Amino acid sequence: MKVDPSGATCGASVTGVDLSHPVEPSVLAEIRAAWLAHKVLAFPEQNLDDDALERFTLEMGGFGDDPFFEPIPGRTNIAAILREKDETSPLFAENWHSDWSFLAVPPSGTCLSAIDIPPVGGDTLFVNQTAAFAALPDDRKNYLRTLTAIHSARGAYSPDGFYGKNDKGRSMAIRPDESAMATQTHPLIINHPETGEEGFFSCAGYIVGIEGMSDADAFALLTELLEWQSRDEFVYRHKWQSGMLIMWDNRCVLHKATDGYEGHRRELHRTTIAAPPAA
Repeated sequence: MKVDPSGATCGASVTGVDLSHPVEPSVLAEIRAAWLAHKVLAFPEQNLDDDALERFTLEMGGFGDDPFFEPIPGRTNIAAILREKDETSPLFAENWHSDWSFLAVPPSGTCLSAIDIPPVGGDTLFVNQTAAFAALPDDRKNYLRTLTAIHSARGAYSPDGFYGKNDKGRSMAIRPDESAMATQTHPLIINHPETGEEGFFSCAGYIVGIEGMSDADAFALLTELLEWQSRDEFVYRHKWQSGMLIMWDNRCVLHKATDGYEGHRRELHRTTIAAPPAA
């Protein structure tokens, strides 16, 4: 197995391993160590079928909850991130976020397997939240450590949300419902449960408030922080290839989709990796 860092603050390419068959425990340990070190791993030329994608997800920790997505036919834990070539609805997931941060136990990671990749565009951006926090002055860090964030899916997946009843012509199978109105709190700054590294967890969007702060003040702070959290020096731009699998650590990176492939179909199959059991 060979790991080639991207040169950005996160991201690496992994070759010399075949994920289409069960992976030996010693190799899985190497993969996990690389994942924790680089936060985003790309495995080119894997061409995984859905059985292999599910098996690898189980090997990396099991299936996490996937609210608001309808799974693909015949599967329970795979969703299609799909955009047809003639689709005109707004791009899915084009804002910075950490997957499902509004859950009581958010997932540890996400896998995406390339099924249909357009010849241009469609890069995925990742931003390292450990690096973003580390670059702050100490007094700012100390203040942010005291804050508890309020998370919710309501802006995206409630019936009146962005992907709710007024979202028309979308090929992705999204299933909004009233459960998106619920809220969940998490510290704004977390220690990664496996590495111990400190970093921001999630951002404005799924974070809808700060405990003990007015909505106006919280919005202003979250807007200011997001500008810092997504600075160019913390970003890794991932370029897709046919047959590629990527996985990212949901606990320490944000991500978002980009466009630029109008007139082309794009499909990826997605699984969610469960958080490890609490110690």
